[in-house]
Amino acid sequence: MADRVSRAPLRVVIADDQALVRTGFGMILAADGIEVVAGAADGAEAVTAVLRTRPDVVLMDIRMPRMDGIEATRRILADAAPDGVRVVILTTYDLDHYVYAALAAGASGFLLKDVTPEHLVAAVRLVQSGDALLAPAITRRLVERFARPGEPAAALHRDLSGLTPRELEVLRLLATGLSNAELADRLVLSPTTVKTHIGRILSKLDLRDRVQAVVLAYETGLIAPGGRP
Repeated sequence: MADRVSRAPLRVVIADDQALVRTGFGMILAADGIEVVAGAADGAEAVTAVLRTRPDVVLMDIRMPRMDGIEATRRILADAAPDGVRVVILTTYDLDHYVYAALAAGASGFLLKDVTPEHLVAAVRLVQSGDALLAPAITRRLVERFARPGEPAAALHRDLSGLTPRELEVLRLLATGLSNAELADRLVLSPTTVKTHIGRILSKLDLRDRVQAVVLAYETGLIAPGGRP
């Protein structure tokens, strides 16, 4: 069973109201052996397509008719979606409050629409492997600009009291934009130990990846914009 799954092609849904974007991205992915199982012209179609086709990754435009990509992302990740599905936002601008809202809703990163074919393919494979698509420093800039400490959703959704003092320290440092290697150096730990701490943080807080961990750290007030742990 595991061997069959490992050989299965990566499956993607592309949601964008521009047919040219859906077709172009689909051709790029197909040329690299990635299967595009469905296309969607709006958020509602995207939700339906994901539940029907059970993809590994969804490429989601933000501004679409009927239902935008933020609400579609929220529904896909909150409802009866396939386990492990990842959403990547397609956008024109990187420092955009819509991008931040999508990350807060659970997206694992974003791509600019002028992305190169090589970067598009690499990004889809990276996200499918379980990693977040944003560099920590980019995540921090987005969150510092748009996060609202004390958001009711953050307070209701998470309880940081379950983290150990060491895990809180790791989360604070993670929120400042440090990579795993930098965390290991700062805390005088092995990279493997740092990865273990981050894994436990994500598990305890029911987070998909480090992007959501950074968002949470700011919205719960664990770290203030521009602040240092």
